[in-house]
Amino acid sequence: MTEVDIVVIGAGLAGLGAAAALRAAGTRALVLEAAPRIGGRAHTLHPAALGGAWFDAGAVWLHSAERNPLVPIAEAAGDTLLRSDELRQERTFVGTRPATAAEQAAYDTAWDRFAAAAAPLLAPGQPDVPLAEVARRIPDDPWAVTVETWEGPVICAVDADAFSLRDWHRNQLTGSNLVPEGGIGAFVARRLGTGLDIRLGTPATRIAWGGTGGRVAVTTPSGTVTAGAAIVTVSTGVLAAGAIEFAPALPASVQGCVAGLPMGLALKVVLRATGPDRLDLPSHCSLDRRIGRSGEPAMMFQCWPFGRDYVQGWVGGTPAWELARAGEGAAADFARAELRRLFGGRVDALFAGPPALVTHWDADPLIRGAYAYARPGAADARVRLGEPLSDGHLLFAGEACHDGLAGTLAGAWISGQRAAALALTATGAGR
Repeated sequence: MTEVDIVVIGAGLAGLGAAAALRAAGTRALVLEAAPRIGGRAHTLHPAALGGAWFDAGAVWLHSAERNPLVPIAEAAGDTLLRSDELRQERTFVGTRPATAAEQAAYDTAWDRFAAAAAPLLAPGQPDVPLAEVARRIPDDPWAVTVETWEGPVICAVDADAFSLRDWHRNQLTGSNLVPEGGIGAFVARRLGTGLDIRLGTPATRIAWGGTGGRVAVTTPSGTVTAGAAIVTVSTGVLAAGAIEFAPALPASVQGCVAGLPMGLALKVVLRATGPDRLDLPSHCSLDRRIGRSGEPAMMFQCWPFGRDYVQGWVGGTPAWELARAGEGAAADFARAELRRLFGGRVDALFAGPPALVTHWDADPLIRGAYAYARPGAADARVRLGEPLSDGHLLFAGEACHDGLAGTLAGAWISGQRAAALALTATGAGR
């Protein structure tokens, strides 16, 4: 097919970040992307079910905006960045009623109490434990399990009892959350692929590595690419499934890292209103409820985002996988049931119109989930997976390889740029 200095597998944020760094260094770099588009899990749709409004099926925010390298790119291009945190209002229910002022105050400080309970478990020399252990240490705090639900299934897409406490702690997000006007996937497609040599619809099926001088050969349906180094940015779900053959096989240490970083699932369900009722909620409102027990299936909602006529709910972890297997009807029924417990029968009349919109990252063979989490005891797997093989001629990058912004577009981009720097050093390519 061709010969280049460095080949990049995948045109998600890590692959695009790597390719941008390689282009800046003056190398001949080629990006192979199996999908018919770039962006990976940053994907903006304009579904008819939502009247053609833009909707991000995967990533939504530019998290931790103050340290996010994508924010300056958007600002330099003149893109409008919506300050989601400032626009958002919050409503919390206890049972079937809104939280009282005293309950809301207790909820507002619950994150600090949760962090204080986590601190002894995170002390040097302590073994890694599941995130769920924190709430067990404060059984009399009525909000502890709600915080656990947010921090585990909702934000990190994994059950709290299957999730490394150290990984959670290292990757907590701080700062502002910004949304590019028109959708984050559209921003990626518009701004981050320009000037790059990207071959869409070209999956890598086999990577022969460790050749003379560290050279690699990547097999695709269109032929073989040879290069001085390869940067592999596919998800850990794709790696675990064996969708790419490595010759020789990857070392047991790398396979262990992949096994320690499985894919979680966050499933989105969108219900569009058929009438003027807005459930007595303000525009761009986040909606949650106090959770009664650890592991309780729950969905948190964003209602009427940016003044639109729909609500979107998030459910993560085991309930998300179960609903994905049960089908879109089951996911929509679960969303309506969650809203019905708060607002009663008016929910059925309000959302009796078009079918729900349900995301399907679980079923995408090029992704196989939402993003990676670390199992208890595997908190160091992110760093170890990002360590170079074959003296830097084979590298892995992606959100799974970033320790600090794991699960985010920024983490994937930074990881890709770091891998590019290592590949440049290994090959001596570029200026």
